[in-house]
Amino acid sequence: MRIGGLASGMDIDTIVGDLMKAERIPLDKLAQKKTTLEWQRDDYRSMNKLLDELDKTIFSGITLQGNFTKKSIVSSNTSAVTATANGSAVNTNTKIEVSELATPALFIGGVKDLNGFKAIADATLKFSVTSGDGKTKEVEIAIKKDDNLDSVISKFNSSGLDVTAFYDTQKQQFVLTKKDTGSKSEIKVLDTNALNFMNDLGYSIAAVNDAVTKTGGSDAKFKINGYSTERSTNTFDISGVTYTLQDVGKANISVSSDNNSTVDMIKKFVDKYNETIEAINKKTAETKYRDFPPLTDAQRKDLSEKEAELWDEKAKSGMLRGDSILSNGLNTLRTELYKKVNTGDTKYDQLSEIGITTSSNYLAKGKLEFDEEKLRKALAENPTAVMKLFTGEGEAEGIAKKLRKTIEQTVDKIELKAGNSLRTNAQFTLGKELTDVDKRISAFEDRLKQVEDRYWRQFSAMESAIQRSNQQSMYLMQQFGGGQ
Repeated sequence: MRIGGLASGMDIDTIVGDLMKAERIPLDKLAQKKTTLEWQRDDYRSMNKLLDELDKTIFSGITLQGNFTKKSIVSSNTSAVTATANGSAVNTNTKIEVSELATPALFIGGVKDLNGFKAIADATLKFSVTSGDGKTKEVEIAIKKDDNLDSVISKFNSSGLDVTAFYDTQKQQFVLTKKDTGSKSEIKVLDTNALNFMNDLGYSIAAVNDAVTKTGGSDAKFKINGYSTERSTNTFDISGVTYTLQDVGKANISVSSDNNSTVDMIKKFVDKYNETIEAINKKTAETKYRDFPPLTDAQRKDLSEKEAELWDEKAKSGMLRGDSILSNGLNTLRTELYKKVNTGDTKYDQLSEIGITTSSNYLAKGKLEFDEEKLRKALAENPTAVMKLFTGEGEAEGIAKKLRKTIEQTVDKIELKAGNSLRTNAQFTLGKELTDVDKRISAFEDRLKQVEDRYWRQFSAMESAIQRSNQQSMYLMQQFGGGQ
């Protein structure tokens, strides 16, 4: 702890503090430079975030051909038939007449009181089970001595028999219901353990390899455009359309191109593109206030919260003003948007031909304008050409791939300049500058400690000299006084 001024009466702490304020001025400038570099780095990364979001919008939207081939499907009688369609479905109208739904098979045991039922010994039950569409497999169920009815039901339900088991206490019947539908459903016992156990549950099975008696288990029967056919399930695919039979009855199924979905997707791309370039244009055109450097800690203490906020707003402005990486990236994006694409139809080989143009208002700085009516007309006349314009085909690159390539190149350049959360300072330009500033700050702080120590040594020496002088004066005064 330093205490000064006892001999001289001077406020040494304040004097040294004021001297150190002057000495700290270069350090404050280094700290301000560090803050500026950090703000610039963060602004670059925020621009990369915007570009990444645009890239993701392009990838999940106009890059994928499947997004251009979505289908709209309508059933005239959803209580009888519902349907969905994939991109391969042909635009058409289909008449369906359902005469019988597919049902699951039931395996119902005879009347038998199973209350208090327990297995009499450990046993492995072997079955053969056939699904409704005719596929057969073998299944084993392990029974333990003293298994009660609840544990037996649980084991049947979790087995590969693909059944739901329960015991009707009122009718006293054990029931197995197949989880799938179809006429080919079947369960056979393959050994004496299975034979005896099933008979203990109330079934009447004469011999090994016999099938358990079933009821139900039928195929769906229907006519499609007058053609009679059957399916083992009520849901099935025909020519890219998935039909689900709901009940006996008739329905007309209409399949058409889902242009609404395509229009919405393209509009989403245009909106995201405009949002991105607006933000980048705003950032590169921000005013740089050179008279508003970052506040030092001491300066911030002298300002109110509102004053500091307004100062920071101006100090942070213009970090990327006129930045060449961003400006060149935007220029390349605009150039790619204007290029022709080999779609196989010269009528629709540019964005402007499907209603997407650059605004003529120079203040919009390259924003796109969207003519929905013109796009719908193009989709009605040649949807394949519209799709190829964005997605490309073969070696012909579509708009989407060209834009994504430009975005990737711009993002890479920004990361070389400002890095990302995964890069160390040594891996990007601003990071290296920050490391250098940190080293200079550290070195300057060490120098300031030495300077402060020097000041204190000097003032301490002065205090000692004054104290000795005072002591000598007192001694002389005592001597002169003693001689009288």
